[in-house]
Amino acid sequence: MYRPINGVQKPVILLLFLLMLFAKVRAQQYDMLLKGGHLIDAKNNINELMDIAIKDGKIAEVAPGIPEDKSIRTINVSGLYVSPGLIDMHTHVFMGNEAGAYIANGATSVMPDGFTFRAGVTTVVDAGSSGWRNFPLFKQQTIDRSKTRVLALLNIVGTGMRSRFEEQDVTDMNPEMTAYSITKLYPDILVGIKAAHYWGDFTQVDRAVEAGKKANVPVMVDFGEHKPPNSIEALFMDHLRPGDIFTHTYSNGPDQREAIVDRKGKLKPLVLRAQERGIIFDLGHGGGAFTWKQAVPSFNQGFKADVVSSDLHTQSMNSGMKDMSNVLSKFMALGASLQDAISRATWSPAKVINRTDLGHLSVGAVADVAVFNLRKGNFGFLDVRKIRINGDKKLEAELTIMGGEVVWDLNGIAAKAYKD
Repeated sequence: MYRPINGVQKPVILLLFLLMLFAKVRAQQYDMLLKGGHLIDAKNNINELMDIAIKDGKIAEVAPGIPEDKSIRTINVSGLYVSPGLIDMHTHVFMGNEAGAYIANGATSVMPDGFTFRAGVTTVVDAGSSGWRNFPLFKQQTIDRSKTRVLALLNIVGTGMRSRFEEQDVTDMNPEMTAYSITKLYPDILVGIKAAHYWGDFTQVDRAVEAGKKANVPVMVDFGEHKPPNSIEALFMDHLRPGDIFTHTYSNGPDQREAIVDRKGKLKPLVLRAQERGIIFDLGHGGGAFTWKQAVPSFNQGFKADVVSSDLHTQSMNSGMKDMSNVLSKFMALGASLQDAISRATWSPAKVINRTDLGHLSVGAVADVAVFNLRKGNFGFLDVRKIRINGDKKLEAELTIMGGEVVWDLNGIAAKAYKD
């Protein structure tokens, strides 16, 4: 027989306790709550203080003043800026150790997870490192092993960027096999086609566009290395389609590539006409493709790249590029607002690659979130020629969440404090 405690038997007290505990757990509807941050979400036209609740890896609620007791875990992001996880639309992540290989299965590419989350990036698009012949190896070796979401543009050359010489092989530029790989074999991963590093005429571009038409995907063109340079007006107006992408927008290599700003510092009117036509201009920083000499007058004359991307690889990350948060900071140093910069690395690339499930924080969307500290001070930013301009703002990724999981926490704001 149980002894009564203040007239109530132990089983009754235990039941009441369990009911109270169950009620509290039920009241906690969310797994995680980001509280007090300034949300920038271009798709939903949000640029204000807003809380974000996450449940089962997806966005569950976006609203001001969500009560903390509705969530199991609350992270205070007051004073910080919150955005969708960044989409870096131009990277090279087909890392490998094949002797003599350049970017495809070579040491010039990098493993994505080491360079993404720490900059607020949750999705990368590999820009043509592989072609249809070696994409299966790229998938097995990198994509399937990465926590970062890795999408890809398939190179029109079957062996991809294995070497500069193989990239000239017209007989290996196969629109049928390229399109078949995209539409039939890997439609969830392959989001476009790349043409790059070709020394000849428009043959490579035209083969890529032919494949793009068959697969109904955009084509990205790296238009350098022609002697004498081919006409960018012909490229924009005669060979590319609206929705196709011109990368390395602010490159300045006049002997091999026609620049968008002439030698007198004037933006060529055809560039604005091409943008109005629907040609997408990708920043594509890289190790040799971003110069203040092109970027500054472009901004001053009313032209901005549509997408901000890093062109991540070993030759860019330790020079002027550094990482995506630094590239966005450069974009602001040119005169862009924070909202403008963030939109060009979230919702804009999502639309370009037709992955509108990404790049926003709508209710029901995957919970890929970046939290940034906008530092104020005196900062120097380098271009690929090691020329510096100064800026007074710099983004620093404080927290990155991928599918509802914290994958980067610079200062431990999502962690419990140590208690002795």
